Amino acid sequence: MKTLTTLLLMLLTSTIFFGQANGKKLLEEGNLEGAMNAFGQAFMANPSDTETAYQLTKTLALMNQVDTAFYFLNAALQDDNSLIRLADFNLYSLTTSPKWKAIEDRQIEKFQSAHGQLKNPTYTKALLSIIMKDQSLDYYVDFAKVEFSEKGHIPHWFYPITFLKNEFITNQNFEEMKSLIKKYGWPTYSMVGELASDAPLLVINHHPDDQVRKDYLPMIKEACESGEGSCIEYAKIYDRILVNDGLPQFYGMQFEFNADRKLVPAKIENPEYVDQRRKAIGLEPLKDYLKRRINFDFEVAQKEK
Repeated sequence: MKTLTTLLLMLLTSTIFFGQANGKKLLEEGNLEGAMNAFGQAFMANPSDTETAYQLTKTLALMNQVDTAFYFLNAALQDDNSLIRLADFNLYSLTTSPKWKAIEDRQIEKFQSAHGQLKNPTYTKALLSIIMKDQSLDYYVDFAKVEFSEKGHIPHWFYPITFLKNEFITNQNFEEMKSLIKKYGWPTYSMVGELASDAPLLVINHHPDDQVRKDYLPMIKEACESGEGSCIEYAKIYDRILVNDGLPQFYGMQFEFNADRKLVPAKIENPEYVDQRRKAIGLEPLKDYLKRRINFDFEVAQKEK
């Protein structure tokens, strides 16, 4: 009997594992129906698996199966007291439902019970919504990047998507962000939490006008240096300004495609000292960052002044 029980547990575990792995692979390939079926089978094998429930939620949300997605989202969030799900762009279609506000309120309440009170939870929710909208079409945009890397051309459908994103998301987000900052002030870690405080940084970094980045850079730098804002996003924005002005970047955060259509870091100012500059604002060595982000081997020996 014990042997049979062990065997059944092994089969169950195998079903869940392969269902999750296959679902993630299909999701990455853009096969949403296949991913839905794979995650669904894994969930049926173990309905208490919150990770499978969340992967199924994401897939259904991308398919605009809103009501069904909420069923699995509630299952996925049972033991979750974080705010990360409120900023997940894969769930953007769910925000059209009145049910979303209840999810927001419950997650904020759970977060504060576990991590302490936020100074301005209303501001937090608004900023998390901005993050979600900012990246809401990125699932599709990523496929365009893959196709360019593999085939050397940008797919035709990429252009209307980027137009719609700039016209109806980027610009609206920027105006909303300005209004929120005017009302509540620059969002800091202690005011809205670390995740929500990234919202204006993403909006500013993705804005088509470089002057916007230059205007806000002093505030972003001050928040970084005071420990109240993201130094990673500050480095990205500062480097983007430099690269767009035709200058070498400072921290190695901006990439470009080389002749082989592979992502590589854009030209870096005195690259032998880049880790010293990165360390000064709390960033990891560039070699580790580039290997993880774009699988690039950065081999410039580092020095210190």
